[in-house]
Amino acid sequence: MKTSPNPEAEQRRRRQTKILPFYMQEKLIIGFCFFLILFLLLTFALFQIVRNNNEAFNRKVLRQRQTQYGSKVLPAKRGDIMDRNGTILATSQKVYNLIVDARTMTSYQDKRYEEASLKAVEEFFKEDAGELRAYIAKQDALPDGKKSAYYKYKKRLSYEERTAFLDYIDEQNKQYKKDGKKDRIKGLDFEEEYRRYYPYKNLACNIIGFTTDDGESGQAGVEQFYNKSLIGTNGRTYGYLDSDTKLQSVIREATDGNSLVTTINYNIQRTVEKYLQEWQTEDVGSKVASAIVMDPKTGEILAMASTKQYDLNEPRKLNDAEYPESILLELGKKEAQIVYKREHENKSISLEEVSQYFTQEELLSYGRQAAWNEVWRNPVISDTYEPGSTVKPFTVAGALEESVIKPKTTFTCDGKVTLSDGVHTWVIRCHKRDGHGTIDAEQALMQSCNVYMMDTAFAEGAETFVKYQHVFGFGDKTTVDLPGEADTASLVYTADTLGKTTLATNSFGQNFNVTMIQMASAFSSVINGGSYYKPHVVKQILNANGTVIKDVQPELMRVTVSEDTSAFLREALFQTVEGGTGKPAQIQGYHVGGKTGTAQKLPRSAKNYLVSFIGFAPVEDPQLLVYVVVDTPNLEGEAQSSASFATKIEQKIMNDALQFLNIQPQGETDPNASLNKDLQSEEGILGENQSREEDENAESGKKEGDSEKSGNNSSAKKESGASDAQEGKVVKRSVDTDEKAEDEGEVPDELPSTAESAESTSGR
Repeated sequence: MKTSPNPEAEQRRRRQTKILPFYMQEKLIIGFCFFLILFLLLTFALFQIVRNNNEAFNRKVLRQRQTQYGSKVLPAKRGDIMDRNGTILATSQKVYNLIVDARTMTSYQDKRYEEASLKAVEEFFKEDAGELRAYIAKQDALPDGKKSAYYKYKKRLSYEERTAFLDYIDEQNKQYKKDGKKDRIKGLDFEEEYRRYYPYKNLACNIIGFTTDDGESGQAGVEQFYNKSLIGTNGRTYGYLDSDTKLQSVIREATDGNSLVTTINYNIQRTVEKYLQEWQTEDVGSKVASAIVMDPKTGEILAMASTKQYDLNEPRKLNDAEYPESILLELGKKEAQIVYKREHENKSISLEEVSQYFTQEELLSYGRQAAWNEVWRNPVISDTYEPGSTVKPFTVAGALEESVIKPKTTFTCDGKVTLSDGVHTWVIRCHKRDGHGTIDAEQALMQSCNVYMMDTAFAEGAETFVKYQHVFGFGDKTTVDLPGEADTASLVYTADTLGKTTLATNSFGQNFNVTMIQMASAFSSVINGGSYYKPHVVKQILNANGTVIKDVQPELMRVTVSEDTSAFLREALFQTVEGGTGKPAQIQGYHVGGKTGTAQKLPRSAKNYLVSFIGFAPVEDPQLLVYVVVDTPNLEGEAQSSASFATKIEQKIMNDALQFLNIQPQGETDPNASLNKDLQSEEGILGENQSREEDENAESGKKEGDSEKSGNNSSAKKESGASDAQEGKVVKRSVDTDEKAEDEGEVPDELPSTAESAESTSGR
């Protein structure tokens, strides 16, 4: 029989059993709470770290991923420039730049990428990559975040060079892997770029212009004037991380620039340049000679050129013979004087003092810039000059319009006009010293009589004379679509400042200045029935797909003369070529009209001349205008003054241009005056395999074995004499008396911008 336990002890034991788990639970709860608080604190600390460093962390991730996919520019192609028939005069070719990513190349301390990549560059391009090694060494010393991922090492590699180098990299990396080496060629990549290219080098350089190295900015010509239309918009590829931190890419395609169809006729342009260069290199030559060819019915410029030419592909390459260091220093000193005056509140220094303030290197730099400006300058629109007798048709036209004279109105020329203001006396002579006798308007133009023009202007009066100067556009810009047009507003007189002496000299083209583009545009209006069209060199603008987005129509600016006056002038100028001073301009089978011009340059005592001829054909329906100006032929004194120098150049250009345009003759032509059979008669884009040299030789009529002629040597021919004399040849020129110094006389030196008010109004 069991003995029953002590009831009190049993109760005490039971109470202890219940109390012990409570204390143990309390300790567990305290421990859990402690660790929970610690966890929360750590979580909060991590949250703060992530929140505060999130942007930096993202940038670091992106930098790491950029090596896999970077942001790149997709270059836009600059629009082409073409002649009116599609011959490409300027285009853009895709080239490739070798880019070095130093961040990738130096990412391992054992230089596994660095050495392999540098060795690849040296071996493939067969060069010492010392410059690149120095750059990489400098980058290697920088912290990772400071290293560059972009260094343009080689520029403008061809597609073939790029492909060959990428193939070389693949082969080398495969070989490294096969050999069990860790070396790899990394950190080398290519970016695309466009290089501006001019297939015909210097052809139409005065019209086309060129661009900066990056092709973003046009310099001169239509490249500059239409730059915004030509450049297009670059595209770009973007790399970014999405919400799942996966790398994504976005491509914004480039928009290529618009192309220009110019009014230029390729064949006429090169024939103009051919005959100008023949004059400069094989004939007398001159300081400069220029020509413009226009369609007088529309204002379209078919050709424009001068003897100042340069290679559009290398616009900053100067001819060492034309610009030796001595000439550059001379130009640099003059430019330095201007710089000093500008920087020192109009304080001047002499040429002798220039070397005290500028180093020789600075002077040469200024000289090169001045030489570039000389070469790039377009004389047809940027140079002003006294036009001479080519102005006489305008003097007659204004007087006819105002009924001051009739076609049969006569004046008597006894060889001179004497004018006096009571203090000064001027004897202004006609080129024919014994006078032309009594002549009418047509005869006056044929014989280029100064006295008839002066009497006509006197009858017209200063106010009306000045009015018609502006009707014809003298003193006003033509607003041709080319940069750099000269402003002649200050180079013509007003009605208030035009005295009798200056009215007299203005009547035959002295004592006021014009530009060639002004003369050609005005002359077009007086032979086409009186319509003055805005001159222009762009015919159409095409988008990248070749669709016409702008069609440039002839823009009628104003009416200058009546059809009756225009018809009279056409006939009178035809007779000028048939039996007057313009005989050398005759072309068998065609009715050609035109006017000679001889202007005595300032200072008159130097006896330097500018001679010119402006012609048109056919007389019955003018479709072609050619204007040639020869500034200071390389002869002494009055030997320069023959307008036949310009007339003969014009005749050659006109003869070829009429045939290029298939303008029907009015009679039987001379078979010997047909185009040189070696000239390429078809217009169009040259085939890729056609030699440019062969085409240039064909242009100048060269045959295999012919000796090469030097380029523009205008600088070698000093104004004091022709280059033939320098080569030991004797040059003799016979000058027809009716062409020689037709405007010469005691002409005052003053121009509107320099004349004193008292003198300019004298003799009224």
